[in-house]
Amino acid sequence: MRHATRWTAVIAGVSLCLGLGAGLARAADPVADEAAVAKDLTAVIALQSLPCGQVLRAAKQGDNDYLATCQDGNRYRVTVNPEGRVVVTKQ
Repeated sequence: MRHATRWTAVIAGVSLCLGLGAGLARAADPVADEAAVAKDLTAVIALQSLPCGQVLRAAKQGDNDYLATCQDGNRYRVTVNPEGRVVVTKQ
């Protein structure tokens, strides 16, 4: 498997986790949901090789749209584009 293809698959998998995992956790426990989303966003930001450390706060802006605040002070908007790819934009 080519390197770019492997990373695309990983990012798509994390995207799926963001959507499905968050919905399942929300039904069970809102606090667990926040922790799971923060963990997923931390992984997504790290896969993009962006500085963050750990996501401390994640504010849901819409479907598959989050504003992540990192422990190092950086803030990122994490969304899924129409092609299904995760996009991380520094705020």
